[in-house]
Amino acid sequence: MSYGIPSAEPSAQVPVCPRHPDRPSYVRCQRCGRPACPDCQRAAAVGFQCIDCVNETKRSTPEVRTVYGGVAAAGKPLVTFGIIAVCAVVYALQWLIPGQAVYEQFAYNNVFATPQYGAFEPWRMLTAAFLHSPDSLLHILLNMYTLWIFGQVLEPLLGRVRFLALYLLSAVGGSVGYLLLNPVLVPGQGLVGVVGASGAIFGLFGAMLLVQRQRGGDTRQLWVLIAINGVIGFLIPQIAWQAHLGGLITGALCAAVLAYTPRGPRQGFLQAAGLVAVLALLIAVSWVRISV
Repeated sequence: MSYGIPSAEPSAQVPVCPRHPDRPSYVRCQRCGRPACPDCQRAAAVGFQCIDCVNETKRSTPEVRTVYGGVAAAGKPLVTFGIIAVCAVVYALQWLIPGQAVYEQFAYNNVFATPQYGAFEPWRMLTAAFLHSPDSLLHILLNMYTLWIFGQVLEPLLGRVRFLALYLLSAVGGSVGYLLLNPVLVPGQGLVGVVGASGAIFGLFGAMLLVQRQRGGDTRQLWVLIAINGVIGFLIPQIAWQAHLGGLITGALCAAVLAYTPRGPRQGFLQAAGLVAVLALLIAVSWVRISV
């Protein structure tokens, strides 16, 4: 008497997943009817679809875009949360790394924007926006809370890429505002740096103000908010109102580019060109300032 050895392969009559032929599957895709193993099943409105049909649907379905040309993304504002996470990590590093190593490497003051002082490091105009005063927990908390509030509105409205460009340019604009309106410090005085996301936050104020006005909304509360924060910058010492003003103007310029570019197939290209022009303007006025 002989005994058969069971085969490791499923029988020809047993349906198997096309992507994993060694896996029997009795669940079929609602779209194409092919078997799909648990790893290849994706929940659909009714039943399941296979991963191939899901990918094909994504390729053939045009992207939904916002009124300002950005790709509409449902769910949480990931860019906003990402910026908050980066600021939180950097803040933790400021506490964990001995001395002021992080502060000295990434803070900004006008000495580091002046080539004749031998310390031309313009990237600090951006990196300073991710640092906050380690002596004041309220500094980072207020900035991140405001970013969270405005990011939840502006990021879905503009799209993630456009929102990120707006934020980063506003951060640079804040440093440029400080460069233009504050005297250039001389070497030997120590690093009295400018840190914080306030310039970028004021950029969101300016962008929200212009977008709200362009959409026909009420802007009175925004004007009050900007006025209150502007006055605080003059009343409380060690607050760089120059950076607030620079960020506010830069954010408004970026929002004007995004809001008033004509809609159409070239909208994205024109918006990108406009944002590059804003960056070029910031570079030009900075260069003029440090050249005199």
